[in-house]
Amino acid sequence: MITLRQLRYLSSLARHRHFGRAADECAVTQPALSMQVRELEREIGAKLVERRPGDIVLTDVGLEVARRAEHILASTRDLVDFVRHREVLAGSLKLGIIPTLAPYILPRVLPLLQQQYPHLRLEVRETQTKSLIDELAGGSLDAIMLALPVDGADVETLPLFDDAFLLAVPADDPLPARGRVGVRDVDQRRLILLEEGHCLRDQALAFCAPRRSEPAAGQPASLGATSLSTVMQMVANGYGVTLVPEVAIDAKAQDPRVKLLRFHDPEPGRSVGLAWRRTSPRARDFAALGAAIIAAHENAEKDAAAPPARPRSRA
Repeated sequence: MITLRQLRYLSSLARHRHFGRAADECAVTQPALSMQVRELEREIGAKLVERRPGDIVLTDVGLEVARRAEHILASTRDLVDFVRHREVLAGSLKLGIIPTLAPYILPRVLPLLQQQYPHLRLEVRETQTKSLIDELAGGSLDAIMLALPVDGADVETLPLFDDAFLLAVPADDPLPARGRVGVRDVDQRRLILLEEGHCLRDQALAFCAPRRSEPAAGQPASLGATSLSTVMQMVANGYGVTLVPEVAIDAKAQDPRVKLLRFHDPEPGRSVGLAWRRTSPRARDFAALGAAIIAAHENAEKDAAAPPARPRSRA
């Protein structure tokens, strides 16, 4: 009989492609994990793993079994969640979030969650969109926060807020600070983007696509940075311009070396939302989490719009 343990071991082996690392993840010895995989092969009647010196490769059958095992294990975790999580936002919740949101949203929402849901144990995973979607489907994550839409019929989504893009240029750029700009005002030759894999890079390129040309023959493709803070430092020091999401802007700590310009309507931007497996029984938790994120975001917008407090005069 096929067991969940065997499926869990094969799933870990498919991720790590190494018996030792898979055994460490599953907290068992390497011989024990190897024996269970062999038992699974005998039960299924097909070879799942090609064992080579210092390396392993999953067969085509093994890859398909591992893929299906991920869905079975995710459904099993959802079943356990159904029994355990009766109280809203209590216990463990594994949240994935993209890097262009995490540093700006988490400092706003974490204190609110701690205050409203003291029994919640939030575990955060920050990585790029594709990895988040794969880990959500495999059950490693309960929910993910990213730019919508999300592909996949097995995913439920909840829109949270719209996040406009602004054009960030060096402070001495001739573009007027109070005016609105268009795509023609973006200097394509000096456009700095995040590295490939970041959805913000793809969104910026989609907006600039009508006028962005490919590198000339023999010229290297444009390089990318790994974080928005790196990109903004490059802009501040005069190395180029970039599109920056409004959520990443702290009006009270804005770098005076950078000038932020709004685009003409309709402004480019992204829709930020939550996504989770359609089979998950924790829809109430995700709705409550979404409400907390919206509240934290709106509070931050109000704080940014409020005029600075005047110092009290001394009598």
